[in-house]
Amino acid sequence: MKSILSSETMEIPEGVKIKVKAKLIEVEGPRGKLTRNFKHLNLDFQLITDDEGKRKLKVEAWFGSRKTSAAIRTALSHVDNLITGVTKGYRYKMRFVYAHFPINASITNSNRSIEIRNFLGEKKVRKVDMLEGVSILRSEKVKDELILDGNDIELVSRSAALINQVPFQNKS
Repeated sequence: MKSILSSETMEIPEGVKIKVKAKLIEVEGPRGKLTRNFKHLNLDFQLITDDEGKRKLKVEAWFGSRKTSAAIRTALSHVDNLITGVTKGYRYKMRFVYAHFPINASITNSNRSIEIRNFLGEKKVRKVDMLEGVSILRSEKVKDELILDGNDIELVSRSAALINQVPFQNKS
């Protein structure tokens, strides 16, 4: 069943600037600027101020199906991830796990790529480049731990996934 109007709002925290232009959301904060394209969704985005003067982002779906109404909350969650990224940032931690052959890793290209050696005793060197805006470090406190930092949660998590899957590429 279609509903006439479905809408949700979210508050914009202090120190964060949001620009909305034709379903292209640009969020700017202390850690940088992130943009997200929502042109594939049939939603309307508006910046509003409420009675107390707080800035809010309003997302509306006119004559939307159940799926379109569910996309409202998804879009707001993506914008919330952008806000968290430009204020706090995201950090993923990974550990090397091995039984007999200790995995060696060296971080190269000014914290932009990692080379993995001695995986299961192999001589092959596996190189993984981080995605744009993601830096990688070795933990000083914990042995065999990698720390991935960045503003965009999708790029940081994809970089972690690239590291995780690199030993088994081209295997069937």
